[in-house]
Amino acid sequence: MFVTDDNKKTYKAIILLNEMINGTHKFQTIANGDDSVLEPLFIELMSKGYVTTSGINYVPTAKGQEVFDTFMKRYTEYLKVYDIFSFVDLEKGEFAFSRFYDFQTDEAWADFIDDERFDDLRIAVAIFKKIDPAEIVFMSFINENRFDSSSNGWQMDLMSDNDWKEIEAICATAIKPEEVGEDAMVDMINQGSELMIKLMEEEKNQQQDDNTYEEEIVEEETVEYYEPYYYPYYVSPIWLVPLFLW
Repeated sequence: MFVTDDNKKTYKAIILLNEMINGTHKFQTIANGDDSVLEPLFIELMSKGYVTTSGINYVPTAKGQEVFDTFMKRYTEYLKVYDIFSFVDLEKGEFAFSRFYDFQTDEAWADFIDDERFDDLRIAVAIFKKIDPAEIVFMSFINENRFDSSSNGWQMDLMSDNDWKEIEAICATAIKPEEVGEDAMVDMINQGSELMIKLMEEEKNQQQDDNTYEEEIVEEETVEYYEPYYYPYYVSPIWLVPLFLW
């Protein structure tokens, strides 16, 4: 089993923390309407010190904020390091992302990657590096806005088993490292790491060309930070600590 009960609680808690920290929804201690289904999770989060109360609302504690910040560091690395393996032509040893800047529109890029020759190696890379593959799929769901808190009934969707069953199925059916072979996995990860650095440098160049480089409000992750990923077995320490202690 890839998605454990603790996984489920962790992922649900991350969605709630994100809404409390970055969203506009107020979760009241006397739950009403669709929020009532979330009450058992809030009670557990409060008992573990991740959430407290302010007036009639639940709010994250410093401990909860720290957990969320750690998750966001992982999510940033997922987008930079692991998403690059989502479209790989294993026969040719080619990465779709090597042509990312060849396309002028999102639609053109989407048409290009919609090709059965591309395989998704994200799960294989996660398992190879001993990272929880379920968390990688969860992050891909976030990137696709699968947990849209602006939609009606999102609370019930979050607490149901549908998304977690889908994550489990994706992990179970994905390509595994043993299907690729260790030597081929090392080669693919090396290629992906080199491509990642090239893409980051290209992104920086384009920002400078557009005169927007100095206006970036998101803190720049330097190329040097990611250089350890040239070693195929490297895993950043931020992945090695549990997010929550249930």
